Amino acid sequence: MQGLLDSGIPLILAFQNLGEWLLTPMKMFSFLGTEDFYVLAFPIVYWSFDAALGLRVGVMMLLSSGVNTIFKFAFHAPRPYWVNTDVQTYAAESSFGFPSGHAQSAMSIWGMVGTYYKKTSVWVLSIILILGISLSRLYLAVHYPLDTIFGLIIGFGLVIGLNRAWNPVSVWAKKQSFSKQVLAAFFGSLTMLIVGGFVAWIFRDWIMPVAWTQNAARASSEALNPYSISGLVTSSATLFGLLSGLAWIEKKGGYTASGTATQRFLRYILGVVGLAIFYLGLKIIFPSGENFIAYLFRYLRYSLVGFWVSGGAPFIFLKAKLINSTER
Repeated sequence: MQGLLDSGIPLILAFQNLGEWLLTPMKMFSFLGTEDFYVLAFPIVYWSFDAALGLRVGVMMLLSSGVNTIFKFAFHAPRPYWVNTDVQTYAAESSFGFPSGHAQSAMSIWGMVGTYYKKTSVWVLSIILILGISLSRLYLAVHYPLDTIFGLIIGFGLVIGLNRAWNPVSVWAKKQSFSKQVLAAFFGSLTMLIVGGFVAWIFRDWIMPVAWTQNAARASSEALNPYSISGLVTSSATLFGLLSGLAWIEKKGGYTASGTATQRFLRYILGVVGLAIFYLGLKIIFPSGENFIAYLFRYLRYSLVGFWVSGGAPFIFLKAKLINSTER
């Protein structure tokens, strides 16, 4: 496989040789594919723009992240700058490179947006973002072309799969009790964790080439930790919280993002304050690290993040009269 990956080095070099004027736009596109961006952008869609779309985007984002981590564990492939010192290193990552998480999330999330609206203008914007984010990872030398191609393919598959499953699963869920809905969400979350943990366990004796570590160290002081399951815990826990919060708010009458411009703005501000408490505040309080206790607290923290976004914040919005009761 390494030979196939290395065959893409000339393309990376040719792209970088176009000049450093591309560095700023490429970093901008790359940021649009990061967790930090999605943490800020996803809630504004759900709380203040279109709750139905926001829910689909949120589920897709978390599902894609978990699937990508599992694939990375299975293939344990390097990033270009870990192997080749000819490429310019403009960014650094501590996880494995295949497939590209940025390309996969761009395709899955923006593909979901495109299929939701089915408008030419939305598809044009989606395609620009998908291509821009994917190409940025090549220019920054954190992914091979093969990484991005397979990331796009997996993301496309997730769009098709989730769109086909959405309505049947929604119909089934609405027939279940609240406790069964929460239990189903938990088992789905647990399945993602077990599969990822099992794949990591299978390759527990695999030893990373010393050259990878050395080359990566030249580019960044951040130590490589490609078999960390912290990201997988984050995705699965947030998905559990998101679905549990959805089930809870549905029992309260449901949530719609309609309202005046002022209501939408205030909902986002209030929601972000609560999000910061769970996302950043609990990070300071809870233990961190790569051990069982830290993983448990991480799971709790991100479950609360997910629950706040889909259930807790909307309930507060209702109590604060930031939702028009006639539009619920």
